[in-house]
Amino acid sequence: MALKVLDTNLPDAKIVETDVFGDHRGFFTETYTKKKFVEAGIDVDFTQDNQSLSVEPGVLRGLHYQMAPYAQTKLLRAVTGAIYDVIVDIRKGSPAYGQWQGFILSEYNHRQLLVPKGFAHDFVTLTPNVNVAYKVDGYYEPQADRGIAFDDPDLAIDWPMPVEHLILSEKDQHHPQLKDAEINFSYQG
Repeated sequence: MALKVLDTNLPDAKIVETDVFGDHRGFFTETYTKKKFVEAGIDVDFTQDNQSLSVEPGVLRGLHYQMAPYAQTKLLRAVTGAIYDVIVDIRKGSPAYGQWQGFILSEYNHRQLLVPKGFAHDFVTLTPNVNVAYKVDGYYEPQADRGIAFDDPDLAIDWPMPVEHLILSEKDQHHPQLKDAEINFSYQG
């Protein structure tokens, strides 16, 4: 089984594709095999697996990150349904600082997104009953939890649906704009 790692427009963020074997019964894929990931240049010590369920289309979760030294690398995939996943480079000194890119992750394309430390991350559900599974290489630290406004006009994220139809948590409705956010990441080149 092969592992395909694709560069994105943002430095260090990657799309990961695994072989998918299907027949009349369904399919099989290895979503994570440490040895294969290391051989492909992704050597991350994942410590925790998380899963979220979003019942309705239009649920937006983010833009989230944890301050260093509690920053997390994430490896995400949509187990059921489809999401539009957005990452923003928030590493000071990065040639892509403040730039974003969006990706469709779905149960049909089997793509995974590797989100490095120093990126804000969120997704919006495109279908009902979306299960998102993700690995992280650090534990949740409430005192390091931060966010950026999903509708920051300086970011100008092009959401796949009108923002007035998005469903957010109370917390996600009150994040600051990037220019006002507390950030302690630096680009290492």
